Amino acid sequence: MTNDLTHQPAHVQLQALDRGEVSSRELLDLHLAQMDASLINAVVTRDDGAARAAAHAADERRAHNESTGTLDGLPLTIKDSFETAGLRTTSGTEDLAGHVPARDAHAVARLRHQGAVIMGKTNLSAYCQDLHTDNALFGATLNPYNPKRTTGGSSGGPAAAVAAHLTPADLGSDLAGSLRLPAHYCGVYGLRPTHGLVPARGHIPRPPGWMTSSDMVTPGPLARHPRDLDLLLAALTTPSPDENNPWGVTLPVEQRPLGQLRVAVWAGDPSCPVDRETSGALAALEGTLASAGTTVHRTEGPVLFGDSLRLFEQLLHATATATTDDDAGAAELAAARDLAPDDTSPRAAILRHRTQTHRSWLRANEERLRLRQSWHRFFTDGPYDVLVTPAAPTAAIPAGSRSLTVDGADRSFFDQTGWANLTSHVGLPSLVVPIGRNVDGLPIGAQLVGPAYADRTLLVMAEHLVSLLGAEGVTPSWSG
Repeated sequence: MTNDLTHQPAHVQLQALDRGEVSSRELLDLHLAQMDASLINAVVTRDDGAARAAAHAADERRAHNESTGTLDGLPLTIKDSFETAGLRTTSGTEDLAGHVPARDAHAVARLRHQGAVIMGKTNLSAYCQDLHTDNALFGATLNPYNPKRTTGGSSGGPAAAVAAHLTPADLGSDLAGSLRLPAHYCGVYGLRPTHGLVPARGHIPRPPGWMTSSDMVTPGPLARHPRDLDLLLAALTTPSPDENNPWGVTLPVEQRPLGQLRVAVWAGDPSCPVDRETSGALAALEGTLASAGTTVHRTEGPVLFGDSLRLFEQLLHATATATTDDDAGAAELAAARDLAPDDTSPRAAILRHRTQTHRSWLRANEERLRLRQSWHRFFTDGPYDVLVTPAAPTAAIPAGSRSLTVDGADRSFFDQTGWANLTSHVGLPSLVVPIGRNVDGLPIGAQLVGPAYADRTLLVMAEHLVSLLGAEGVTPSWSG
């Protein structure tokens, strides 16, 4: 037995378990050895004893033909923003350095119910609030392709751990591109499911014990193959017994060949330009799809980029105020009242959004629903099955940088997630897939977007791309 199995996708590891070629305990130990040897600082909390006990229980179930779930015995890691019963959950902040939950987040409970073995927790930015994965509690996570480049954030630990073969898959979260940007920068697959399919209770932020979460945060899986995402999506959409839900979710299954899928490509927009290498990778992908017989249409997009981004930012800053204490809230309200009417600075916009009236939020929510309707018309009138966009303007930027340069032009640091945030507030399924490398060997990804509940259409297209692009099993040039 060698570490080669840890380099295989999750579905191949599950097949090895099913055939008896490896036990869950042995597979776990192989991954723990990978973690021991790694220098990228992706896995920040472990409980090897509890993980081995869970793996032993999975082996016993298999020995007695009592396997209970689609992930039975598969070792996984979990982003440290999700509460895990008996295992420290910090959300990357010193305030929660000693927080050991008594209860799993719903998404974690669903994975355990399907037999997943939780190996440990992966690093993130503090409270999921930065586009780099670095915090005062655990430090920075290094990009497996180049330690001088960022992993992105906030799910940088999950993406790096998957890319470096420390885990076959991870549970991340995405509000403002927090899952998809790291997937792009680390060259892995990352799915933000249709919003509402996977519950976010137990995700920090909000504070421990809160029943609610942001109206945009969406848990989702990261893996090295789209088939693995499909397995995790099935687990994450199956309620655990403790939820006491009388219903289940059956997503449509897509079986059409690639040549029968109708694809639109939104390759660029002046509101969020992409660099030449990203543009070239998307053009090459478009040509590959056309050569495979796929109907491909260029589009200027279903919505106005700038208007969509403005609405997203208004809703984002509103939902972030839920846990603000009374004194801080009063201070923000006073500061907003003191703003000059013609002040259009970013600080002024944030203050206005954070102190908006309920009436203003209701109107913004109405605008969100109309925007969602525009997306629906785009897919039905095209008709299109999938929209391809850039995942981000560039490959991974330098670690710790607070600026973004696109072909020599300075852009807003937050443009990194501009393309991801087209769908963050309207809740559409969005999948980042690796499609190539830039001249420095850094991954370049594309984003696939579909209509609501078409998650599996995206996964099927991504699997076709694995065959076309040879994107399966890519090994980082530097893995720590």
